[in-house]
Parts: sequence; structure tokens; C-alpha cells
Amino acid sequence: MATPWRTRYVTRMQEFDGRVAVVTGAASGMGLAFARRFAALGMKVVLADVEAPALDAAEKSLRESGGDVLAQRTDVSRWEDMEALADATFGRFGTAHVVCNNAGVVTAGPVHQLTLEDWSWVMGVNLWGVIHGVKAFLPRMIEQDEGHMLATSSTAGLVASPSIAPYNVTKFGVVALMETVARDLQIARSQVGASVLCPGEVATRIAESGRNRPDAEHVESQAERAFYQSAGPLVAKGLDPAEVADMVVDAILAKKFWIVTHPEWKEIVRKRVDTLVSEDALPPRYP
Repeated sequence: MATPWRTRYVTRMQEFDGRVAVVTGAASGMGLAFARRFAALGMKVVLADVEAPALDAAEKSLRESGGDVLAQRTDVSRWEDMEALADATFGRFGTAHVVCNNAGVVTAGPVHQLTLEDWSWVMGVNLWGVIHGVKAFLPRMIEQDEGHMLATSSTAGLVASPSIAPYNVTKFGVVALMETVARDLQIARSQVGASVLCPGEVATRIAESGRNRPDAEHVESQAERAFYQSAGPLVAKGLDPAEVADMVVDAILAKKFWIVTHPEWKEIVRKRVDTLVSEDALPPRYP
């Protein structure tokens, strides 16, 4: 007999047309791809992003394509902003069916050189942003007993990489949070589903995260600059965000919890677990 954790969800999210999707980090990259995919499926889409000009452009693009769109500038690290986003969503559309907590940033440097401001910024967006999204939307989704909650983690939430400690910590945290959400929903026999997205290299602007950093006096360190310069070309060669959007839609329909964009990472995770079992000194290196 399968345990509750191994049992797949029994949710009502089998249709998209006419439903409502909320996406944070929606002005570019994967978030914009999610929004476009949902709109193409006939969903009403709520766009949230901290970067106002890009958000305006995304809203215009979706409207010109015939989408029913609500755009709201949102700093996901602020509870007041996320609460306002939920209120605006339910005020305009009366409901939310798919919520994608997708906004994310990264900074870099040896862990002993990182500042408290580095930690605060990344933790606020990547982890508190998801916590705020869950808190703002999940109770209402549970009440209506329908929908799907998704959060974007990373392969860095499965195996820690050097020089990006705050990013690693937040992405591991997102995995833990969403595993807990999924377990709690199953125990409650809720028909709300949950997924965690762990992408590898995807062609996004993550290597330009500093453009939205709120502390205007921040001076980019040499290590941070070097990371952005090296990561940028690698990310640019990654998956098309539209491919990831298709994976997300498929996962919602299939009621899948884990969404890992690059299959080779499953073997890397397996090796990491092997080091735990064998008590090796360190987990496997990032490829």
C-alpha cells in the first residue's frame, strides 16, 4: 500500500481555460514564459514584478496578444506587497487557480566575504518571497479546494554550489517549504496541488540580478562581477524559458511534485545522497 507521500494528488486542476494564474518575477525570463503559456491556454493572468518598466512591457505584450491581464508592481520580499497582490487578484478575478512563486535573485562571493546586506537581499526575495506567496494565496486556495501552488527553486536547491551561499540556502529552503506544503495538503486531503521547480541552466536574466538590488549604495565586489561575467554566457546557452513553461503545465496536469529541467541532475543528486550514506567528506562537485 502506498504511503500518503507516494500517492499522487487528486486535484481539480485539469483545465486551464478561463482560470486565473498569478506569476511573480513575471516581467522576464521564466516568469514571462509562464505568463505567456498560461495566457495561450486561455487563462487570466496576474503579472507581478519589482521592475516597473519591464512589467509594463510584459503587460502590453500579453494584452496585444489578447490576454486578460492584471499587472501589479510587487516587491515579493515585502509582506504588504504580496498581501496587496492577493487582494488585487481576488478583487479583480474573484479567485486564483495557479500561483507561481518564481521571483529570484543571486549574488556571489566567498561566504566569509559576503555582507549581511547580501544575505538580506537574497533571503528576502528568494525565500521570504515564496513564504509570503504561500501565506497570501494558499489559505484562499484551500478554502476553494482547487488550484496549484508552485515555487521556483533551483538545482542549487538540490546540490550546493560554491560562491553563492545565500542562493543555495534560499533554494534549499524553497524545496523544504514546498515539500512541507505538499505533505500538509495531502494530510488535509485537499485538492490543491503543489510543485517545486528545480531548473538548471535556463536563458534568463538571473546573471543581471544586481539591476534590481534595492541598496543603491551597494558596490559590486570583484567576486560578484566575476561570477556574473562567467555565469551570463552559460545561462544564455541554457534552455529556452518556453520549454520550462511547457514542463510546468505538464506537471500541473500530471500532478507531479518535482520538476527538474535537466535529467542529468538526478544522477548528481543520487551521488550526493551516496556521499551521505557512505559518510564521505564532501558532496559531489558542481559539474
